[in-house]
Amino acid sequence: MTTYTHFRAAILLAASLFLVGCASTKAPPTEPGDPLESMNRAVFNFNEKFDKHVFEPAARGYRWIVPDPIEMLAGNFFSNLNDVVVLTNSILQLNYKSAAATGARIFVNTTFGVFGLLDIASDITAASDVNLNKRNEDFGQTLGHYGVAHGAYLVLPFLGPSSLRDGFGLAVDSFFMDPVTQGVTGVFMRNVDYLNSPSLRFPVAAGRVINLRAQMLDAKKTIDEAALDPYEFMRDAYMQRRESLVKNEDVVDEAHFNRFR
Repeated sequence: MTTYTHFRAAILLAASLFLVGCASTKAPPTEPGDPLESMNRAVFNFNEKFDKHVFEPAARGYRWIVPDPIEMLAGNFFSNLNDVVVLTNSILQLNYKSAAATGARIFVNTTFGVFGLLDIASDITAASDVNLNKRNEDFGQTLGHYGVAHGAYLVLPFLGPSSLRDGFGLAVDSFFMDPVTQGVTGVFMRNVDYLNSPSLRFPVAAGRVINLRAQMLDAKKTIDEAALDPYEFMRDAYMQRRESLVKNEDVVDEAHFNRFR
């Protein structure tokens, strides 16, 4: 899972509230599938403090400064970059229907949508029977598609909910597939010096994180207010959603969220 997908998943986890329920009780020290709970809770608490003092203030400042239409354009642009990850993993899963739709989505949004600033593909879907809606695929799901179990639940510093399988998938996506971060290895763009420049990649990566955190301001507030134990809620909703995504099922309708990327 890419950094983009981790923050995006947090938005969808809030919507999952209506499916998994917001009421939770105190769990035993170690839940099945969460043998690392003590460490996970420590990392979770660190993430919460870092978010409160760094990410959230930056996101609120971003939302206050940036007009809503510009924020939507930025979200569309970053979503279009993420479609490269979706396309690659759709091919690896031999999911040619998803690959064809995502490839067409990238072409339409990059050309007619001005490098992804406009989500023309979703507009085409809304106005016709052609389904070019945003898909959700990453290397963690690819491993799951081929039978690799998710393993223990894992909370990553700064990135949040994951698992042993998805953490490895995150590394693969980040180093090889994500157009923003794969410059670490330069696998696909080693001859395009200006695209590999840290002076370009770091600001784009930072802008992507802040834009996505701004999108989830209300969702984070909902989780904090509704869940008796936010850690348990995030864990259960994350694992349920990942299992569903591996099976290519939808836990929640993503159409609404896609309009704001």
